[in-house]
Amino acid sequence: MSDMVTPGRGPRRAPIILRLSRNDIDQALRAGWRDFRAAPAYGLAFSAFCILGGYAVLALIFVLGMNYLAYPLLTGFALIAPFIAAGFYEVSRRLERGEPLGFALVLRSVRDSGGRDLGWMALITVFGLILWLDFAFFVYLFFYGAKTPNLTDLVIDVMKTSNGFAFLLTGNALGASIAFFMFSLLVISCPLLLDRDIDFVTAMLTSIRTVKANLFQMLAFAAMIALLVCLSIATGLLGFLITMPLLGHGTWHIYRRAIAPQT
Repeated sequence: MSDMVTPGRGPRRAPIILRLSRNDIDQALRAGWRDFRAAPAYGLAFSAFCILGGYAVLALIFVLGMNYLAYPLLTGFALIAPFIAAGFYEVSRRLERGEPLGFALVLRSVRDSGGRDLGWMALITVFGLILWLDFAFFVYLFFYGAKTPNLTDLVIDVMKTSNGFAFLLTGNALGASIAFFMFSLLVISCPLLLDRDIDFVTAMLTSIRTVKANLFQMLAFAAMIALLVCLSIATGLLGFLITMPLLGHGTWHIYRRAIAPQT
């Protein structure tokens, strides 16, 4: 975490991006785990709320007979994770500064600090998720046409036929591309908006530049997110009770290591 990459210009200095070392991601996740252990009620509550939302969405698509959207919706969690982790960032920020904690304080601070710009980020995450679902639907139509098999038949087809395997491979490759693009936009910009008085466009550009400057480390972090999301889905979403706080608090500490403090 030594080399400065981009100094700010103009009347308001842009955030200065730092180089991440090989150990920074690991150390940031360890710090995130310490934050979770220091204030577990917040991590568990925020995670439980998201899990219940996931169950509600899945129930809705099954009622509507749109079983083929179950997998892209679940994996689409990786697209919006940096935004919905705003509560974790605020808890870590308060622990770092020794400020008092409380659900009302945390939620009010997220609202006041992010303000309108965080609202724009919410729209961007929703747009990214809709874009992914549209692509997933067209990929499904390309491989299966208009028929809608039940979920069990679809899983069997994916596991046992070449057409199903090609469908899974194509969908995952496309999803990974969209997810990494959204990751690049959001991974630094969301905690940055909570921490500083900055507009969302500058925050997104800073996030992209940070990922570009630390491509290997950020690719490794994105791959870890994807792996933990898949493991959490395999547990019936319950794994998110642990993985969401770990990744949410950890992302705050990655931001703190990747962006130089204000002077």
